[in-house]
Amino acid sequence: MAEIRPFRGVRPADALAGDLIAPPYDVLDRAEARAILAANPRSFLAVTRADATLPADSDAHGAPVYAAARANLDRLLAQGDLVQDDAACFYLYSQTWKGRTQTGLMAACSVDEYDRGDIKKHELTRPTKEQDRVDHVTALDAQTGLVFLAFRDRFDAVRGAMAQAADRAPAWSVTTDDGVTHTLTVVADPAAISALQHAFAGVPALYIADGHHRSAAASRVAAARQGAGSSGWFLAGIFPDSELQVLAYNRRVADLNGHSPESFRAAVAERFVLTDTDQAAPPRRGTVTMYLGGQWTLLEPRPGVVPDDPVGSLDVAVLQDNVLGPLLGIDNPRTDERIEFVGGIRGAGALTASVDAGQAAVAFHLYPTAMSQLFDVADADRLMPPKSTWFEPKLRGGVVAHRIL
Repeated sequence: MAEIRPFRGVRPADALAGDLIAPPYDVLDRAEARAILAANPRSFLAVTRADATLPADSDAHGAPVYAAARANLDRLLAQGDLVQDDAACFYLYSQTWKGRTQTGLMAACSVDEYDRGDIKKHELTRPTKEQDRVDHVTALDAQTGLVFLAFRDRFDAVRGAMAQAADRAPAWSVTTDDGVTHTLTVVADPAAISALQHAFAGVPALYIADGHHRSAAASRVAAARQGAGSSGWFLAGIFPDSELQVLAYNRRVADLNGHSPESFRAAVAERFVLTDTDQAAPPRRGTVTMYLGGQWTLLEPRPGVVPDDPVGSLDVAVLQDNVLGPLLGIDNPRTDERIEFVGGIRGAGALTASVDAGQAAVAFHLYPTAMSQLFDVADADRLMPPKSTWFEPKLRGGVVAHRIL
């Protein structure tokens, strides 16, 4: 059962949405955030990347940063740039990009369900990143970043309730510089709200697609506050898996761990059939392409290489367990500085350019992980390797925030 509830969202004044909604806080460095804020002081980055409003030598995780984030949130509210709805609502958040649309329901989800495992995880969190989110939520008394949840799109009641809720005029629609059209529809009608709650009550599990640190932080804040106010609920965007696009999350490695290009190819060939190709992207799941010495090569696992296991059979795991670890010495890809992860949105050109320029010795292009594979791993209470999925388009910050006072 997925328990959801409406909430009094804090969101941009409709006419100002284009100025306020901002890229996710964790895809920009401080200089990039500072440049956006210099051009547009209304940007919600003033709240999510308050370090960019302080001197360059400020500690990004110091108390002044969280105090500045709270002050900037209060300022945007006082100016009327942000408004809070008078009644509890649900919100439909749609993104249209390259002819595809994905629509999620923005709702408050239960921390208790997260703690019980009914909202399923597939990644570990890093203590420093989790603590940063705890400190941010604590200082703001608000959750400003949604947890990106997915569900199996096989429930007619959910489809019907979502369609009914969408049958109203949007509050705003904005196309951002990256060509993505973002649309927010406010669902305030009690009948539509009740229909959505009833429909989602029949969904047995929700899955975290992105936002493990935010959900873990919500749990910790709720425990510290003993569920006071709205702290027992966290901000989420809930999307059907059929509408989501997962791109490859590729790898490049700085050196060959003492191998020559020839000996490295020979070592890889013991576990994979190698075929040189003009195609950078692998043609199907279960294959990987490698860029080495100016040449793309298709890697097809030899018999017995891929285990019958929901984690070990993932392409990212097969690459890690048979090449990155044993041949390149990258035993912990979370911490090894010799490996870089390159989101699929940057394309194969980012891989070839870095190798050709000598910034990396070898690069690997993966086939995108399927949502069904993510679900299988989470259902087995297992963990996916780091950087297994790259979702696009990215959900913007500042679309709706959830106060937990």
